[in-house]
Amino acid sequence: MGTLKSLFAVAENYPQLRANENFAKLQDELSDTENKIQASRRFYNGVVRDFNIKIEVFPNNFVANMFKFAKRAFYELESAEERKM
Repeated sequence: MGTLKSLFAVAENYPQLRANENFAKLQDELSDTENKIQASRRFYNGVVRDFNIKIEVFPNNFVANMFKFAKRAFYELESAEERKM
């Protein structure tokens, strides 16, 4: 992420680069990719939440214990800087 920030900071200093159609497309695609990653992270965490609830609820908990299903951890960003984005 730091590389992207520095790339966009450099672009701020070069108006010709910002006006370039290919650079604009790159910015749009990077933004779209970040949005897709964020949506996938929310989807994954939703599935993990549902799984964790299901293995605790009767009668699913009998099957979960028999097959040694364990709770899964949510995907969390490690640094506070990443959470801000």
